[in-house]
Amino acid sequence: MPRIQLRITGDRDVFEDVLNAIHGVDRIERVEEIDDFMNDFRDDSSSQNLSDDMSSKTYTLEVEVPNEKIGERVREIAEETAGTREAAIEFVNPDENEI
Repeated sequence: MPRIQLRITGDRDVFEDVLNAIHGVDRIERVEEIDDFMNDFRDDSSSQNLSDDMSSKTYTLEVEVPNEKIGERVREIAEETAGTREAAIEFVNPDENEI
């Protein structure tokens, strides 16, 4: 069964909008928010004195679909919804997270 992971950078409300839009797609097997271990990671010392609430949060969502056709529809809906809210969205290969 195909699995799609996506990251949304923005407010929690934006994430909830994308989540709800995906739930509206017929034949979705599973939709689940997953922990993103990179969420609290800072990549350089230039931002170490900045408050954490100055930037958007990143939320990760995992979706199981019955086939690639439904998966493509999920991607379209997620991109469209995030785009209308001016949020960044990234599709992640689930195998990239494995160590």
